[in-house]
Amino acid sequence: MNPLKKVFSEQLELIKPSKEIVEKIERITSDFCKKLKQTLKKKKINADVFVGGSLAKGTLIKKNKYDVDVFVRFNKKYRGKDISKLLGRALGKKVKKVHGSRDYYQLNIKEIIIEIVPVLGVKSPEDAENVTDLSYFHVSYLLKKIKRKKKIAQEIMIAKAFCYAQNCYGAESYINGFSGYALELLMCHYKSFEKFLKEIVKNKERIIIDDAKFFKRKKDVLIEVNKSKTQSPIILIDPTFKERNALAGLNAETFDKFKEGSKKFLKNPSSKFFEKINVGEKIKKKYGKKLKIIKIKTIKQAGDIAGTKSKKFFKFFVHKLNKEFVVKKKEFEYDDKKNIAYFYLVLDKKRDEIIRGPAISDKKNFIGFKKVHKNAFVKKDFAYIKIKHNLSFENWFKIFIKKDRKIIKQMSVDKII
Repeated sequence: MNPLKKVFSEQLELIKPSKEIVEKIERITSDFCKKLKQTLKKKKINADVFVGGSLAKGTLIKKNKYDVDVFVRFNKKYRGKDISKLLGRALGKKVKKVHGSRDYYQLNIKEIIIEIVPVLGVKSPEDAENVTDLSYFHVSYLLKKIKRKKKIAQEIMIAKAFCYAQNCYGAESYINGFSGYALELLMCHYKSFEKFLKEIVKNKERIIIDDAKFFKRKKDVLIEVNKSKTQSPIILIDPTFKERNALAGLNAETFDKFKEGSKKFLKNPSSKFFEKINVGEKIKKKYGKKLKIIKIKTIKQAGDIAGTKSKKFFKFFVHKLNKEFVVKKKEFEYDDKKNIAYFYLVLDKKRDEIIRGPAISDKKNFIGFKKVHKNAFVKKDFAYIKIKHNLSFENWFKIFIKKDRKIIKQMSVDKII
């Protein structure tokens, strides 16, 4: 057995949950679905219940905590109505509401998190009101594919474990990585994770995949699909819906990180590539005392909402830093369990700058410029100022917190570590 296949075989055994765990999850889910159907019937709500996600597809991987997707598919007569609110009333107060593009609910049953997602029953994806309405078609499509070739389920499991370890798993805006559904489609396309990695590493052009053959030519995808949906390094046309790029959320930064990890893995196959990368530990080890760490909290809901808000703030923070320092290294990490974000920064002193202002002939702006900048001087018919960069990071940080209070009012900049 070659080293690559040996690592995959070993990992498959490690990531597979035990038979007892799977049976427990299936039993809890089945009992819950049965009770939910009875509740919906009692409340006279016309809706079906189906299980989605990894459990339905047989691609469940070992975790500290397991979650199961249960979809409540409302009859089309509920179109235009708030089906999330309707479902919440039926479920009662024991469930936890989670805000999203359409609110859904969580319930903890014997350490198994059941996520109850309301979707609208539509005949075709074009009729969907929300992206979650496509879930039924996704499950149906993948079950057919896996049924034809059962090995795909194993490839999906390995792909998810690798991407998770490389911090590239998740379509959330603060990750911008591979969603579970996207990885499932990619494994259906490439047939194996090994082939997928090799193709990704050697390919220097943008990859366009259209397995349903919705478009005659690949370039037609770029012409016909909305430009906002075709900016990702890989364009993966959803085989259940022509107008959707299943990898629209993947950005260049995450893709490059994944590609780099893939190159190293193919060159030297090892189980260490399936061990979760701790960004903080890795960067601390490399930069030591040079590293600045900012700890950030937010009042926003933990998960995608808080993570996205924190990432947006991180970009703003770095933008401001660039005006005073040379940012040599910047990393963002969000802990969804603690709802805390960490900014890792390595900075260098910026050289003093000479900035040109308006021309003398532009009297209005010239006078205004001199009022604002008392140290302005004139050279060859233009106003100039010299900007000195002599602040320490700590002093700059104090000024930043004081000056930009309005922008950071929903963020709690906890401390510099």
